[in-house]
Amino acid sequence: MSRAYQSFKRNRVRGRELNIPQIDRAEMLGNIMNKYKKSVAVAGSHGKTTTTSLISIILEYSGLDPTILIGGELDEIGGNIKIGNSPHFITEACEYVESFLKFNPFIGIILNIDEDHLDYFKNIDHIKDAFRRFADKIPANGFLIANIDDMNVKELLPKIKCNILTYGLCEESDFTATDIEFNEEGFSSFKVLHNGKTYGHFQLRIPGYHNIYNSLASIATSYILGVLPQDVAKYIPIYKGAHRRFEMLGEVKGAKVIDDYAHHPAEIRATLEAAKNYPHRDIWCIFQPHTYTRTQALLNEFAESFDKADHVIITDIYAARELDEGKVHSSKMVELMQHPDVRYIKDFCDIADFLYNNIKPQDIVITMGAGDVYEIGRQLLDKKN
Repeated sequence: MSRAYQSFKRNRVRGRELNIPQIDRAEMLGNIMNKYKKSVAVAGSHGKTTTTSLISIILEYSGLDPTILIGGELDEIGGNIKIGNSPHFITEACEYVESFLKFNPFIGIILNIDEDHLDYFKNIDHIKDAFRRFADKIPANGFLIANIDDMNVKELLPKIKCNILTYGLCEESDFTATDIEFNEEGFSSFKVLHNGKTYGHFQLRIPGYHNIYNSLASIATSYILGVLPQDVAKYIPIYKGAHRRFEMLGEVKGAKVIDDYAHHPAEIRATLEAAKNYPHRDIWCIFQPHTYTRTQALLNEFAESFDKADHVIITDIYAARELDEGKVHSSKMVELMQHPDVRYIKDFCDIADFLYNNIKPQDIVITMGAGDVYEIGRQLLDKKN
C-alpha cells in the first residue's frame, strides 16, 4: 500500500473523529456537474485524459471558457483544474467502483470498454453493464458519443435512449477518419467525413492510431457544442500531450527518454505501436505493473503485450491501494513472456545503470506504468550531467 494512500486513510479517520462531513470525489463532481447545462463526461477504459485534454483545448481556444477537470497535468491550463465562466464543464468519468454513475452529463463519451479493475468488477459483463448504466444517466435530449469500432461499446448502443453519435474508422460511423498518413515524427494527419461528407482535415501532434480515435471523439463533441470544423482543425494541434502521456523527458547518449501512463495490456500495445511510427533504432520498454489484482487477473495478457519492443525490463509491482498477499510477482510475468530480450530488475537505480550502459544513439527508452516508474527516466537523464 502506497504512503499516499495510507496518509489518505489516516486523514479520513481523523476527519470522522472531528465530525467533519465527508463526501466522496465522484459525488462531489456529480453535484458540480449538475450546475452546468453543457457538461461533458469522458468515459472509457483507455484514453480518458487525452480525450478530455483535447476537448478542453478546443473549447478553451474557441472562447467557450469551460470549467475543466483532468486526470493529468495539462500545461495549457497550468495544471489539472481550470475554473471557467460558461455552461461548459469537462471532466473524466472513471468506471472504477462505478463512480461515474454519480454523474449526470449532457454529453457522455464512451471511448472503449475493456477488462480492468477486476478487484471490483466480476467480469467483462459486469463492466459493460456499468457503462450501459452510465449512458442511461444522459438525458433524452443529451448525446452519447460512442466508438463503434469497439465491439463492447457497439453492443450497448441498441439499449441507449438518448441521441447517439458514433465515430470510428468504419464507414458506418457518423464521424470517420480516412486518408490517414504519419509524418517523420509519428504524428498523423487525416480527413474526417461526417455522414459521408468531408468535414475537415486534421493534423495531430500526438502519435499513434489510438489517438486518431481520441481525436474523433473530441471532434464529434466539438460538433455538438457548435465549434466550427476549421476552428477544431486550428486548435487540435496545440495539444502535444498531457504529462505522463507519451511525454518526452529528454535525451541521453543520443537516445530519447519518454514516459507514458500505460498500465493495461491494451494501453501498452497502443503506446508501443505509436513508438514504432517514431524514428528510432531500438525500443527499450521499462514496465512497472500497477496493483496486484490487475497484474494477477491479466498476467497472460501482459506477457503478450510487449512484442513491439526490442528490449523489455519489468520491475516490481506498484501496490497503490493494495497489500501484497504474495499471490503474484513481476518475475512471474517475465517467466511467461516469450520475448527474446526481457529481464526482471528490482531497483530503479540498477535499471538506470543498465540502460545507461546499453542504450545506443537513436534508441527510444519508454518508462510505462501508473506508479512512480517515471523516476527511472529522471535518474537516467541525470547521468548525462
